[in-house]
Amino acid sequence: MSASLLESVDIKAPVSVAWALWSDVTRWPAFLSHVRLVEPMDERRFAWQLELPGAEKNFVAELTEVVPENRIAWHTVEGVDHAGVVTFHRLSDTTSRVTLQIEYDPKGFVEHLGALTNLDSTLANYDLGEFQKLAEKTAR
Repeated sequence: MSASLLESVDIKAPVSVAWALWSDVTRWPAFLSHVRLVEPMDERRFAWQLELPGAEKNFVAELTEVVPENRIAWHTVEGVDHAGVVTFHRLSDTTSRVTLQIEYDPKGFVEHLGALTNLDSTLANYDLGEFQKLAEKTAR
């Protein structure tokens, strides 16, 4: 059985700015509080290091879809079982909405990482808030 998480944030920055930040996976640790490191292995695969309360986790994720200024999707190929997609929506010339959706195996995540996981919606909201700050600062 899988679980899913869906969170959105509206940003006072154009889609192009939001996209530029998300599409460079090496920048993810700047706004994803639980991600310590994302290292490209090749054009599609990335090694992740997560730091969570009481656990560290390494896994490999592969990009499954990249549509510029529209969506980025990935799934894990090694380690924990999860998949995600970030979509970008133009609200106006100067505002955009970023939506994060993650599907995961709660049994695998919770057992491997303890009750507090990076998929807790409070943390997802916090991370999107951090992303919002970064994007709005970048857009100025």
